[in-house]
Amino acid sequence: MLAPSVHPLHRTGGYLYGEVWLARHVRVLVTGGAGFIGANLLYHWAERHPEDELATLDALTYAGHLESIRPLLDSGRIRFVHGDIADPAVVREAVRGIDTIVHLAAESHVDRSIEAPAPFVRTNVVGTQVLLDAARASDVRRFHHVSTDEVFGSLPLEDRETRFTATTPYDPRSPYSATKAGADHLVRAYLHTYGLPVTISNCGNNYGPYQHPEKLVPKAITRLLNGQQVPLYGDGRNVRDWIFVGDHCRALDLIVQQGRTGSTYLIAGEGGHSNRELVGKILAVLGLGEERIEYVADRPGHDLRYALDASPSLLELGWRPQVGFEEGLTATIEWYRSRRDWWEPLAAPERAGR
Repeated sequence: MLAPSVHPLHRTGGYLYGEVWLARHVRVLVTGGAGFIGANLLYHWAERHPEDELATLDALTYAGHLESIRPLLDSGRIRFVHGDIADPAVVREAVRGIDTIVHLAAESHVDRSIEAPAPFVRTNVVGTQVLLDAARASDVRRFHHVSTDEVFGSLPLEDRETRFTATTPYDPRSPYSATKAGADHLVRAYLHTYGLPVTISNCGNNYGPYQHPEKLVPKAITRLLNGQQVPLYGDGRNVRDWIFVGDHCRALDLIVQQGRTGSTYLIAGEGGHSNRELVGKILAVLGLGEERIEYVADRPGHDLRYALDASPSLLELGWRPQVGFEEGLTATIEWYRSRRDWWEPLAAPERAGR
């Protein structure tokens, strides 16, 4: 099997499917498959559904790396299409013969969206529209759109009980979250206007193998492994809902198999942790002290707190997070410790993280 040799927790916590809406031998397109979540999903799918045909479309921007999916490519397990998701001709080729689309391709780093919003509009909004049009033309039977908790805005730090739900009004605060909100609305519009069979999921902050070192978890790990300081925005109190990427992939798999058309699913981890708490846990695993933290000027408009109430419909389908936060962090640290060949060539921007 391919996945266990590169991803130690893909086998964590299996579960049995109930009656599925899709006949087996499905042709699945994962957009953004050379990125962080996309690569993990491809490994997950290749192991769990060996009878399915897999394809991926990726522009191979700075955050997309063929080495992340090299075993799948070399084995011929996936069909790879290189190109821009906003290019209709490229997208039509990628969607040809596809039954199911899992849409992950996106510009995703908030800091980059603040510095240059235009690429986010092109990829996240226009790219989603182009993909939706291609899905309509190809009679795709399931279009699943992967979104973020950031579309809902910000919660107060002092209120640790309130959580976003699937009916929370959208209130995006950054160019990144605004473009993801726009994409969500487009997906729903294609359901109501054209009858395209869509589902949507909104997830918290993912962490795990193959995440670009510009993000907070891998940035902290790789900088500490290199003897550097970890930059932390403001006072580090901003809270995020953290989920191990393998748990996210299991949820996506289940939604694609059994999700109800038109439904929105919230995918949440075991609870919120502040950025300061997160870095503290990484320091503890590595046996290092707080003197390795460097507090830097806060991000403009930095959202205070995200928290999701995992949608009851998803829980009813049998999903629960199965990788604990400390277990997942420890495994992630060990992966980056053993995979310098993967992350050292990446020129990670000097940012403090999401």
